[in-house]
Amino acid sequence: MNILILGSGGREHTFAWKVRQSNHCTGLFVAPGNSGTEAIATNLDISVTNFEAIKNAVIQNNIKLVVVGPEDPLVQGIHDFFLKDDDLKYVSVIGPQKAAAELEGSKEFAKEFMMRHNIPTAAYKSFTRENVEEGLKFLENLEAPYVLKADGLAAGKGVLILNDIEEAKAELKSMLVDAKFGKASTKVVIEEFLDGIELSCFVLTDGKNYKILPTAKDYKRIGEGDTGLNTGGMGAVSPVPFATKTFLDRIENEVVKPTVNGLKKDNLPYVGFIFIGLIKVGDDPKVIEYNVRMGDPETEVVLPRLKTDLVEIFQAMANQTLSDVTIDIDERAATTIMLVSGGYPEDYEKGKEITGIEKITNSIAFHAGSKFQNGKVVTSGGRVMAITSYGNNYEEAIKKSYQSIENLHFDKMNYRKDIGFDL
Repeated sequence: MNILILGSGGREHTFAWKVRQSNHCTGLFVAPGNSGTEAIATNLDISVTNFEAIKNAVIQNNIKLVVVGPEDPLVQGIHDFFLKDDDLKYVSVIGPQKAAAELEGSKEFAKEFMMRHNIPTAAYKSFTRENVEEGLKFLENLEAPYVLKADGLAAGKGVLILNDIEEAKAELKSMLVDAKFGKASTKVVIEEFLDGIELSCFVLTDGKNYKILPTAKDYKRIGEGDTGLNTGGMGAVSPVPFATKTFLDRIENEVVKPTVNGLKKDNLPYVGFIFIGLIKVGDDPKVIEYNVRMGDPETEVVLPRLKTDLVEIFQAMANQTLSDVTIDIDERAATTIMLVSGGYPEDYEKGKEITGIEKITNSIAFHAGSKFQNGKVVTSGGRVMAITSYGNNYEEAIKKSYQSIENLHFDKMNYRKDIGFDL
């Protein structure tokens, strides 16, 4: 069958790489894609939120399956768009419908969902511009650090963790009054700070059944030792060494099952991935957030460990027969190191030539913010490339990734040299 993947990052290149391995994939298209997907698929110059252009491409290329990579089209209702269109309703879409996508589209919606279904999470309260003074008083009743979350989508940058009460108050005003994150921060969720170590759990669901993929841990801060500004992610490891079987069982029973059952109870149609951002507080799992798609760069370590045919999994999800599928996982560890543009996550330059890609033999280079220009691969985004490696343990895999990175170069290339340091 012909398959379309929506998105342009490292996550989408990893999806394309995995889908390409399936005997069920005859034609593969990625919109808009990047230099990595262009080498293994047909890139289509279409925005992920231009639903009419996507419709035309699906019809023209006889697409039977659409895999939605990023959150924006899901929150804007692309699955609903397909279901309501007579020409598209028979095309399978991997990604939840709009009502369920609010789990990522609104932090407040997600917190209310967790409270309703007794899913362990941090205490919280929501504020708008109209009651900003109440928010300032609420902060005074909390102990540092202070956690502020823009309610809407802010490209992974809408969460602030601050130690100073005056800075927290100033940032709350900046978000609500000055629209620091635009529409995303017309409402702000203030949460209690949870002290622990984070990990990510990935769940596949067809709306009735679920399967759990390998856990992963990513590193959000730009600087070594988890310092500096938040980014979309600077690296990841899988599996997570501290996630014992006992702890994973607790995640399944206390978080995954109530989440999937809660979606059914609330009549939130869901065919796709559920990303559950978790924190281990003592021995207890608590939910930080939901995403309604795979994470990035966690995808670059989770999918390479998947031995089962990904297209067969997608077909089972679309047909609500996921319970019939056996998920086989590679026992090896996988790690990825993200190469980023100098200056990222703030202002950075684009168009820098990337050299040495052909010298990478012991790792997989998943392209993210890169494109072909005049026959060369050049940078086109903040996060440029994810270098993924296998190993018998995460230390071995990390060592391979760093060795591979020595072959690569672009002007002002930056990366963290301590991924896995806290494990």
